Amino acid sequence: MTGKGSTTTILTEDDVRQLIAQGFDALPLDGKRVLVIIPDSTRTAPIPLMFRLLYEQIGKRVTRLDYLIALGTHPPMTDDAIAKLVGVSAIERAAKYPMVRVFNHHWDQPDALQTIGAITRDELDALTGGLLAQDTPVRLNKLVNAYDHIVICGPVFPHEVVGFSGGAKYLCPGVAGAEIINLTHWLGALVTNRKTIGVKETAVRRVIQRAAEFVQKPITCISMALQGRSLHGLYVGSHVEAWRAAADLSAQLNIVYVPRAFQRVLSMPAEMYDDLWTAGKAMYKTEPAIADGGEVIIYAPQLKEISFTHGRLIDQVGYHVLEYFTKQSERFEDVPGTIKAHSTHVKGTGTYDPKTGAEIPRIKVTLATNIPEERCRRVNLGYVDYREIKPREWEGREAEGVLVVHHAGEMLYRTKAEG
Repeated sequence: MTGKGSTTTILTEDDVRQLIAQGFDALPLDGKRVLVIIPDSTRTAPIPLMFRLLYEQIGKRVTRLDYLIALGTHPPMTDDAIAKLVGVSAIERAAKYPMVRVFNHHWDQPDALQTIGAITRDELDALTGGLLAQDTPVRLNKLVNAYDHIVICGPVFPHEVVGFSGGAKYLCPGVAGAEIINLTHWLGALVTNRKTIGVKETAVRRVIQRAAEFVQKPITCISMALQGRSLHGLYVGSHVEAWRAAADLSAQLNIVYVPRAFQRVLSMPAEMYDDLWTAGKAMYKTEPAIADGGEVIIYAPQLKEISFTHGRLIDQVGYHVLEYFTKQSERFEDVPGTIKAHSTHVKGTGTYDPKTGAEIPRIKVTLATNIPEERCRRVNLGYVDYREIKPREWEGREAEGVLVVHHAGEMLYRTKAEG
């Protein structure tokens, strides 16, 4: 593995160029078809820079240098959105990068997927510490098997499902089918966000790394650690080693330790999130810093939708604490694990009594968005008119137990005692 990282120094373009050269010069890529798996626009990363430098480094050596967007279940990106993501329009790509194509992943199209293996019931039981035990096929985008070499290229941040994003996560769930996506998300929910996020070695990480072992093509990983838009670290190597190095640096860059838990948090998700499915990170990454009985207000006037992909199902199920699902599992056995996981991740921890139907969340989650009040109430979330909130009036009130988080979604807030 080759790499460079620092909490104080920002990598320059020349630094990145040198690291890519060191990581790729010795790889046997001449005449090969290379597929680069990258994040979508809901992740902060210098993808235009990487697009340009990867072509500069290996573009003349390979016969194809294509890109697959690790959407998971996010909606496909439009041509204009892809152009912004990679920093080059489709017309420019055709002229300057003739051997490059960019593909959306389609998790819900069977003909776009290929089964490459299966995790057995007993193996899954061991990997998850007894939380789940079922035979699980591993289906990935069939493009993964259509190329000679796979490159994973993306950032590493604290993550609510897997602990830290990046590495094998770009395969599962990034370019995977429904089975492994549902399983990993529900597994993360069973462990809970507070016990998972910002933890490097997790049950979900073990599962996705096992799933990655079914890929029979060589994999090179470019893992990045950022703070805001500043690139502090870049590591090139195996998807395990490069990810681990970036996760260690991310833990220093992307976790804020606060002296005590807050009673109220105004969490303002970054504008790259366009539905609650992605903007829920404003909850996930502040929940550990909210006191019992406290409240997080997700302030995002730009949000008009709960989920562009899964809105109908979420409307039916609503947002609930974990016990709501685990204590009446038969009622929800046909609901995809991804939906249940998102539900409980946004609602947070709490208790549910099936005898009385009483659900008591640990904290209150309130939406200050353009999602109508009736819909917020129907899915079991609080509502406040965003026009009644003046964020400036919330600033500087930490001593009163009030915290304002700008551009929420990538920085994790945790109390010093918990950390």
